[in-house]
Amino acid sequence: MASLANTTAGAVAGARKISNGKPIPFVSSKSLSFPSFRPSISSLKPLIPTKFSSLSPLQCSPNPSPSTSPPSLKSRLRNGETLYGIFLLSFSPTLAEIVAFSGYDFVVIDMEHGPGGIHESLQMLRAVATTNTPAIIRLPESSAVWAKKALDLGPQGIMFPMINSPKDAKKAVSYCRFPPNGIRGSAHTVVRASNYGINEGYLSNYKEDLLIMCQVETVDGVKKVEEIAAVEGVDCIQMGPLDLSASLGYLWDPGHKKVREMLRTAEKEVLKSDRKDGGAFLAGFAMPHDPPEALGKRGYQMVSGAIDVGLFRNAAVEDVRKFKISLNADSNDSDDDKDSDEKYWSE
Repeated sequence: MASLANTTAGAVAGARKISNGKPIPFVSSKSLSFPSFRPSISSLKPLIPTKFSSLSPLQCSPNPSPSTSPPSLKSRLRNGETLYGIFLLSFSPTLAEIVAFSGYDFVVIDMEHGPGGIHESLQMLRAVATTNTPAIIRLPESSAVWAKKALDLGPQGIMFPMINSPKDAKKAVSYCRFPPNGIRGSAHTVVRASNYGINEGYLSNYKEDLLIMCQVETVDGVKKVEEIAAVEGVDCIQMGPLDLSASLGYLWDPGHKKVREMLRTAEKEVLKSDRKDGGAFLAGFAMPHDPPEALGKRGYQMVSGAIDVGLFRNAAVEDVRKFKISLNADSNDSDDDKDSDEKYWSE
């Protein structure tokens, strides 16, 4: 320690001399003083382009203006378009990106039957946002808490499962609206739905932009479907053919005649509602016995034709099948060659 102190003292003493050997005064940092500099906004104005000088930070946001945003699902439905979508159950952002680049009109992020929750849904939303593909979140259950957390993520649509009565539908709508028109909890100044508070028009536009979908998938629901579709705020009725078949006692036979008859009854009740006067659009999911083209011909405005897990499963199974068949074919070819060789030599 003594040697280190001596070395340091020597270095300091050397710093007090210049090359000609004359000493210079040693100035410590404590003896230095500088005038404080606190730039004001007015002092920076000459550096700011005129066209931006009067704008607030929110107005200087790089977000695109509403006029440049693609039309919403709601507006496209009102314009008479038939939209084609896909359900995402894998919660794989990579598959979600592939789906988005493939050109689907919308995706449904399925928290009801998929393994993901709110955090995973956020990653899926970010994955499809690269192409501005609209996303709908299907809730695991119809509740205010799940609706609040999902809506704060900023999807274009929300789907409530197992809506069996107008009362259920009214509750679902109330979960989507802030007081006094509903019971949705508010954190609009910081959540993703409002661009973390940067979108100052969120409170004015959120009701108009949000697509509220109610699933009718039981016998009780079908009996009340006309009343459910007429509930103010319900934009779309999503039919659930599998749960409907289970409700009728035909879980293993969703194509049963009684299931199809019940489904057709519900479809007609929804389609006869006046959508210009608050009626609901009709959405459905295709089945092997009821392909997407058939749903479109029957008047469905939103058709979901596939599931990401199902598409990958089918591709994987088919890939293995083709390879196994090729092995058997090669084996048969080898036997034919052997027979030919034996015949040749026997002659």
